[in-house]
Amino acid sequence: MSVAKKLASQTAVYGISSIVGRVLTYLLVPVYTARFAAAEYGIVTGLYAYVSFLNVVFTYGLETTFFRFANRAGADRQLLYDRVLSLLLVSSVVLAGLLAWQAGPLLQLLGLPPGHERYAVWLALILGLDAVAAIPFARLRLENKARKFAAIRMANILLNVGLNLFFIVVCPDVLAGKYLTGLQPLVTRLYDPTIGVGYVFLANLAASAFTLLLLGRELAAFRFRLSLEPLRPLLTYAYPIMLMGLAGMVNETLDRILLPTWLPEGFYPGKSSLTAVGIYGACYKLSIFMSLVIQAFRYAAEPFFFAQSTEKNSPATFAQVLKWFTLCCALIFVFISVNLEVFAELFLKRAEYREGIAVVPVLLLANLFLGVYWNLSVWFKLTDKTYYGTYIGAAGAVLTIALNFLLIPVLGYMGSALATLACYFMMAAICWWLGERHFPVPYPVARLLGWLLVATGVVALGWLVSVESYWLRQAWHGLLCAGFLGLMVAVEKPQRVLARR
Repeated sequence: MSVAKKLASQTAVYGISSIVGRVLTYLLVPVYTARFAAAEYGIVTGLYAYVSFLNVVFTYGLETTFFRFANRAGADRQLLYDRVLSLLLVSSVVLAGLLAWQAGPLLQLLGLPPGHERYAVWLALILGLDAVAAIPFARLRLENKARKFAAIRMANILLNVGLNLFFIVVCPDVLAGKYLTGLQPLVTRLYDPTIGVGYVFLANLAASAFTLLLLGRELAAFRFRLSLEPLRPLLTYAYPIMLMGLAGMVNETLDRILLPTWLPEGFYPGKSSLTAVGIYGACYKLSIFMSLVIQAFRYAAEPFFFAQSTEKNSPATFAQVLKWFTLCCALIFVFISVNLEVFAELFLKRAEYREGIAVVPVLLLANLFLGVYWNLSVWFKLTDKTYYGTYIGAAGAVLTIALNFLLIPVLGYMGSALATLACYFMMAAICWWLGERHFPVPYPVARLLGWLLVATGVVALGWLVSVESYWLRQAWHGLLCAGFLGLMVAVEKPQRVLARR
C-alpha cells in the first residue's frame, strides 16, 4: 500500500499543477471564441496540430529512454544526462533553424492561408526551446522533485495566460477607449493589431523562454558531451518510441488536418472547412479534463513503473494501478458528458462553436482508452521491446486515416471523433492481447469493461431523457452522477477491504 500511496501522492502533486494550470489555460478558450471568428481560431487549431507531430520529432523518444537507462544497475545518471541533453541541444538547433528558414514553403505545403510565415518562425523557436527543456524536466521527475517540476510548469502557464489576456483582451480594449485610456501611448508601442491571433504563439514563445530560465540550476549542472558511440544503444531504444509517438500524433491530431481536406464543400451550410475545424477544435478542448488526468498520471507513473519493474509483486501493483485509474476516468467521463450543457455555456461563448458539442462524449471516451493503452504499454517498455509500440501505433494510424476517409464525407467532424474512439480502443485491445503473451499482468479486464458499459449507459440516459426545465434538468444530471458514484463506492469498497485482508 505504501508504494501505491507514493504513486498517488506524486500523481496528486503533478495533477494539481496540471489541472490548475490547464484550467487556467482552458479559460482562454472563451476568450478566443469571443475575440476570434471560428475561421481565425481554425488557423491556431491547424498549426498546433502540426506542432504536436513536431514535438515528437524534436524529442524523438529521449525522455522515456532517459528514464529506462537511468534506472539500470550501475548507471551514471549525470553522464547519461549530459549525453542525452547534448544530443537534444544540437538536434533542436538544427531542426528549429530548418523550420524557420523554410517557413514560407512549409505553410504553402500545409495548405494554410498565406501571410502567416512569422507564426511558423515563432512555432519553430517554441519547439526548440521546449525540446531542450524536456530532459531537465525528466531529471526532476527521476529525482522525485515533483513540487519543483509543478512550480515551473505553473509559472510557464501563468505567464502564457497573462500575456494572452494582455495582448488579446487588454490592449485592444485600451486602444478602443473602454478603460485605462491613459495607457494608450504605451499600448500603441507594445501592441501591433496586425498580429491578431499571432499573439497566441508569441505568448507561448515568451513562456517557453522563461521556463528555461527557471530550469537554470538543472542547466548549470549540464556539461556538453557529444560522443556518438555511447549514444547508439540510447538511439536504438529511442527510435521506436519516436515512431510510436508519431503514430500516436496521427491518431490524436490528424483529424484536424484531414477535416478541411476531406469535408465536402457545403457539408455544413454557410460554413467554410476552416470554420468547421475551428468548431471541432474548440469542442475538442472540452475533452481536456480527461487529458489532464492522463497527463498528470503519466508524469508520476513513468518513473514509477521503471522503478517498480524489479519488484516481485510488480504485476499485481500494475493491475491495481490500471483499475483505479480506469475508475477515476470513468467518473470524469460521466460527469463531463452528463453536464456538457453547462460546460458549453461556460467555455464556448459564440453559438457557432456549440453546434459540435455532440462530439465531446465520444472524445472523452476515446481519451479514456488512450489512458488505458498508456497503462498497458508498460510491458513493452520494461521488456525493451519498444518496437511493439511502433507496430501498435502504426496500426492505429492506418485505422485513423481509413476511418476519417470513410466517415468525414458522411458524418463530418463526428466521423473524426468516432475514428479517434475506434483507434484508441483497438490500440488498447491489441496492447493487452500482446502483453498477456510477453509480460502477463492480472488486469481485471472484464470488470473494467463492465464499468465502462455502465458509465456509457448513464451518459446515454442523460442525453436521451429530455427535461424542459433548466434547473430540473441540472438536478436530473446531478442525480445521475451521484448515482453512478454511489454504485461504484458500494461495489468497489468491499473489494478494497478484501484486498487489504
